[in-house]
Amino acid sequence: MSAPDVSVVVPVYNTMPYLTRCLDSLVRQTIGLSRMQVVAVDDGSTDRSGTELDRYAARYPGTFTVIHQPNSGGPAGPCNRGLDAATGRYVFFVGADDHLGPEALDRLVTAADAWESDVLLGKVVGVNSRHIYQDIFARNAVDVDLFDSPLPRSLANTKLFRRELLERHGIRYREELRIASDLPFTLEACYRARRISVLADYEFYYAVRRFSATNITYLSRHLERLRTVEANLAYVADLIEPGKRRDAIMVRRFDHEVAKLVEDDLLRLDRESQQAVHDGIGRLVAEHLTEEIADQLGAETRIRFALTRDGSLDDLLAVIRQDAEVGVPATVVEGSRRYAAYPGFRDPARDLPDSCFEVTAVPEWPARLDATGFGWEDDERGERVLTITAYSPLPDLAGAGADPLTVSAEEIPAETVVIARGGAGSTVRIRFRAADLLAGGIATGRRRIVSAQVGSFDPDRALGANSAAGAGGAAALRAPRLDRAVPLVRRRGARLYLLTPTRDESGRLMISVVPITPGRVTARLRQKLRRP
Repeated sequence: MSAPDVSVVVPVYNTMPYLTRCLDSLVRQTIGLSRMQVVAVDDGSTDRSGTELDRYAARYPGTFTVIHQPNSGGPAGPCNRGLDAATGRYVFFVGADDHLGPEALDRLVTAADAWESDVLLGKVVGVNSRHIYQDIFARNAVDVDLFDSPLPRSLANTKLFRRELLERHGIRYREELRIASDLPFTLEACYRARRISVLADYEFYYAVRRFSATNITYLSRHLERLRTVEANLAYVADLIEPGKRRDAIMVRRFDHEVAKLVEDDLLRLDRESQQAVHDGIGRLVAEHLTEEIADQLGAETRIRFALTRDGSLDDLLAVIRQDAEVGVPATVVEGSRRYAAYPGFRDPARDLPDSCFEVTAVPEWPARLDATGFGWEDDERGERVLTITAYSPLPDLAGAGADPLTVSAEEIPAETVVIARGGAGSTVRIRFRAADLLAGGIATGRRRIVSAQVGSFDPDRALGANSAAGAGGAAALRAPRLDRAVPLVRRRGARLYLLTPTRDESGRLMISVVPITPGRVTARLRQKLRRP
């Protein structure tokens, strides 16, 4: 009997009822059951997941291989067990929460064979407002450069891999990593690949955010994430020689994984954990953060990183507290140099270097705004709009280089007008048409981060959800005083949607567009019932 074209590896731990939809999406693949192998590894599930896997194995005995094992604490072990049992020419990893489009495997295998690809990315979309970076999926591409493309921030394992490549180089998941073990696995596969390709003309993979948010990634804690980041940065440094290629990978780790450890929720940790995070990131910054990487980070991120290296924990917490509870600090201008006047700046008791606070070469600094008011209203044309009032401590935005200043919710531009300026700062009125927000959504829902840009609107520079502000001249709006926003209900086709301004865990302003479904309503009621 010939080997299957593709082996699908599914690590499983307590994923009912999502698992059933995942498995259904596999048996309905147009590639046909005879051309695929499903290796499902039950990692000690305590719900009905193991039983559900056995049910599918009994129904499709020539296709399914089910492995039951004691819980290993993370997906790395199950992925390795599945990979060891795989016999297909290609391997594809699927999260048990997620599901595939019906033509996914057929299209991927056909393209990989035609293009002789070792790694092939098919378009991934988020479900239940789960954010997935989309820039790598701008177009179909036969050849993608790992070091000169958006690929470094799309290193999840949801890709087609040539199994011969993995076996030849002995590429496996690092089982000591409870979370994010797919990053070094995918990075090395892409680094060793002769050809990496992208298919963007079909929705191949649906990445699901559970309503309950109970999977291992969502529940991971700061110290565990710190250990994982330390291990992954060391792995990158060992794999790739110093220089521009290593920096291309490192900058994505710093502006996402490392930056998330010094977001506003650090304030809620106990003192011992805060100190461990401060000291650990300080070591990473000293060892791996080159000037070239720092130049690609936003002001908020680079200032916080500098204080892990050059300041104390209290210095870092004071800066975070300023952003989270007060707002954008004033700017000190001295000749051609500019400094962010955060707590600790030129405080003789702190003795912090000015370089920690310098924003001279940070193009997005003048675009930093605090959202201070929200409301739905009718505009001059009678259309429903979300009006946001925002504040900047800069009395002259144009003089500071923010002319024009544009605001967008990712690819959706807003009407932006400076309505007051003077010694107390500047006030900006921002308006999003409800119709634009709704038209830009997808059936499964989407959250967009709101950001301001220096210069005319450019969708390629607008911040995506979970992005850090960068050197492109865009900065996320913060909403330190947003408590409870009123949603707007709108119909699109046969479905009702909620449009809501909200705030993420780091205090950034988001606009959420989600369908009103029975499951979402039930989940929201459960959350309310759990509240004290």
